[in-house]
Amino acid sequence: MYEKQTIGKFGENVTCKYLKNNEYQILDRNFRCNQGEIDIIAYDLNTKEIVFFEVKTRTSFDYGFPSEAVNKIKQKHILNTAKYYLYCKKIENSFVRIDVIEVVIDVNNVKYKLNHLKGVI
Repeated sequence: MYEKQTIGKFGENVTCKYLKNNEYQILDRNFRCNQGEIDIIAYDLNTKEIVFFEVKTRTSFDYGFPSEAVNKIKQKHILNTAKYYLYCKKIENSFVRIDVIEVVIDVNNVKYKLNHLKGVI
């Protein structure tokens, strides 16, 4: 596995742990279709919403905040993939939300910071 993939997988694993600790039930990971991919799909037990998560993991701010990588084209792919997921699972009439999770890793200290941006798309 390449370094970028390892960093990305670490960010997704950390995010899943965070979500489970904050009353989310993980429904799916890495859902793929022709429209794109969704990193994590979970059910928010507090708001009763299905939440589609885009996880962006970085080791520095050299290229800006991780969430800035979720541009208009990426947003369109996420939205279309979310619609397809809801259609496939026959849950099209559910309340949904799309969130972005930023994970910034300090590789020297093996620490990380997680920022949960709700309803950004």
